[in-house]
Amino acid sequence: MAIIGTRGYPSYYGGFETAIRRLAPYLVDAGWDVTVYGRKGSVVEADHSARPEIHSKFTFGLNSKSLSTLSFGATASISTMLAKPDVALVMNVANGFFLPGLRARGIPTLMNVDGIEWDRAKWNRAAKAVFRAGAILSARWADELVFDARAIGDRWQKDFNTRGTFIPYGGDLHGELPTESGLDHRGYILLVARFVPENSVIQFFEAVPALADKWPVVIVGSDGFGGEFDAAARKLADAQSNVTWLGHVSDDVRLRSLWQHAGAYFHGHSVGGTNPALVQAMASGAPIVARDTVYNRETLGDGGMFVQATSDSVLDGIETMMQSSERETYVTSAMQRAGNYYSWDGVCEAYERSLCNLADQGANGARKFDSTRALSLRKRRYD
Repeated sequence: MAIIGTRGYPSYYGGFETAIRRLAPYLVDAGWDVTVYGRKGSVVEADHSARPEIHSKFTFGLNSKSLSTLSFGATASISTMLAKPDVALVMNVANGFFLPGLRARGIPTLMNVDGIEWDRAKWNRAAKAVFRAGAILSARWADELVFDARAIGDRWQKDFNTRGTFIPYGGDLHGELPTESGLDHRGYILLVARFVPENSVIQFFEAVPALADKWPVVIVGSDGFGGEFDAAARKLADAQSNVTWLGHVSDDVRLRSLWQHAGAYFHGHSVGGTNPALVQAMASGAPIVARDTVYNRETLGDGGMFVQATSDSVLDGIETMMQSSERETYVTSAMQRAGNYYSWDGVCEAYERSLCNLADQGANGARKFDSTRALSLRKRRYD
């Protein structure tokens, strides 16, 4: 099988990359031959946890905010058409433009549609049009669609009259981790986010000065381009000794520790589906204050507090959580929800089931895929 549309394996950039770091090894253990297409310089080639059986293949593209997904997706898709695997997992509807070519080569495709990209404030009008066109093509040409939230599936049913399979992101329950040096358990406020407007970064930054008068504030994230949000985070950290900006953190253990010991974690994402950072924060035991969206309510349930997208509401919500006698009740509820509904084993099993079904239906001539063998390998591993 081939995986198209991420920055590669192993990469720590975002949700897609996190998912592939869990899914690719799972598939290898189940007997799959896995190739992950990526971008040179975006993977951690010296990562000791990387599985050597997973083929990491780089193709050419343009590293820019507006053209990277399309250009790398095009070259990865062409390479996949030439290799002609039994099935391809395609991430991001921007790669919907290449699905007709994969279909013409007889390669079944499982498309993870991601969030509603054409609603994101970070994209200009042209980019939004491209994403929506890619979505239309994905609805027409993908053999199966994956929605990481039921609310995303509802939106696709409404906009494109099409259905798919619900497969969320996962999180790892874990034991107690050491507290970050200089911080106290439940004594600090945490933000972990890519610095884009739809993640409510502006509203959080506006609340930081008042929060930092009472508690330490730790900011994890970047806009990836050294832009105005990075400058704002740096200014906050320089102006107040109680504010720490860590930039982008790729160490999973360190992130889990920061979530586990936070007094309040603000999750401001608004236009994605099931957000991987939210699920991992739940699994790690963070007290969560989330922006009130249909996606965050679907994921978090009663495991946290919800606020509106204003700096005053964010400030009030975080202050309330930091002083709430119900804080550990929220934590327990969120951890139970993560374990019951968002385990990585369940996520990976769902992906493999869909991939097996598609590969078994594919028309690859004499190289017919044996889904019974793949599924029996998985069962034997569990036994």
